[in-house]
Amino acid sequence: MQITVNGSPQQLDVDEDMPLLWALRDELKMTGTKFGCGKGLCGACTIHLDGQAVRSCLTPVSAAVGKSITTIEGLSENGDHPLQQAWIEHGVPQCGYCQCGQIMSAAALLSRNANPSDAEIDGAMSGNLCRCGTYPRIKIAIKSAASQSAAFYDAARTAEEAAS
Repeated sequence: MQITVNGSPQQLDVDEDMPLLWALRDELKMTGTKFGCGKGLCGACTIHLDGQAVRSCLTPVSAAVGKSITTIEGLSENGDHPLQQAWIEHGVPQCGYCQCGQIMSAAALLSRNANPSDAEIDGAMSGNLCRCGTYPRIKIAIKSAASQSAAFYDAARTAEEAAS
């Protein structure tokens, strides 16, 4: 079956019920998406499926056919997404294990809401766990990135429209 990951078509010869997490990590060698709990509770495996944050450990490969998958590797070509920059600027990562999932959840939020309130940030991030407890820095980084995200997403949409 064929899926599209980070804008690139990928052919997979796997069981259609295989969790997308394992297809990405084991078959396509895209290891930015992490295995955390395997039950969709921690958010470490968060990716975007047609722009929506989903848990790849619970999403079968068959659910991704005909849809656009974005992983942390595809969030930005050069690591220049406003969230990635804000994560560095505000020293968010500690162990770093949950950070890809955190960033992907935050990116889905900012793509649909360029200026989220504290409550909206809390709601969007509630399914992502951080054992190091960097929640206050995560919220600060999201707010910091929000001011730059509108321009980033506008430029990305313009580039996509020009390519089609």
